[in-house]
Amino acid sequence: MNLIPSSLSLSHQQLILLAPYGAHIPERFRNVEVKPQRYGSLLVDMQKLRGRIYLEDGAIGLDQLDSNGRHRSPVDTESWHLLTLDGQGSVSGCVRYQEHRNTVSFQDLGLRHCALADCRRWGLKLKAAIESELEAARQQSISYVEVGGWALAKERRCTGEALRTALATYGLARILGGCIGIATATVRNSSASILRRIGGGALEVGGEQLPGYYDPQYKCQMEIVRFTSSSPNPKYWRWIDQIAATLVNVPVLSLTSPEALAVA
Repeated sequence: MNLIPSSLSLSHQQLILLAPYGAHIPERFRNVEVKPQRYGSLLVDMQKLRGRIYLEDGAIGLDQLDSNGRHRSPVDTESWHLLTLDGQGSVSGCVRYQEHRNTVSFQDLGLRHCALADCRRWGLKLKAAIESELEAARQQSISYVEVGGWALAKERRCTGEALRTALATYGLARILGGCIGIATATVRNSSASILRRIGGGALEVGGEQLPGYYDPQYKCQMEIVRFTSSSPNPKYWRWIDQIAATLVNVPVLSLTSPEALAVA
């Protein structure tokens, strides 16, 4: 994969953001709309993309999809979603950005349910590492974020799209006020490798790096990659600046309430 495409410019016609219910939407976003029906349609399309891609990759079984082929998560309406649309307006790429207050407890994070958290050797070390990260977020007065739900249509995987999506999380974090965060990423599709190259790293506790692990739910090798939005790999600063400047102009769809969703 070409990790430095000739251009990382993102057309606002190809991107859309779904805002979490109840979120404060910064005034820097210039195109905010309350359109529950459109929000719901894109949410369904995104969940179907995730379901299709994860199923094809063998990461999930049919029993983990609903009757419409949707891979649903209870945190979907609590998170930001950056969606890439194809020429027909269908979702061809997505990433979920779940923002927490820096006072959140380890027990209330989605990461609490990963296989490493239940490991006798590494579970307590994972908890200690996360608590150290949360303390750092509190000292800097920034949010703590979990990034996940990453999926790309197969035809986009060998383009710069994966890198653009990853860098866009840094751009979004900048607009939202900055963060320290983690991403659970697969080794199989090079997601973890991409995140490390743009500035991510391993969690550490007492000078010891936490290892990757096998996730029985998704049937693949995973890594937990930590990152700080203000400290990407310096060679990507220019592209993050460019993407952040684009993101403030993309449509941002908001909800009046989760019950307002008109979904199939």
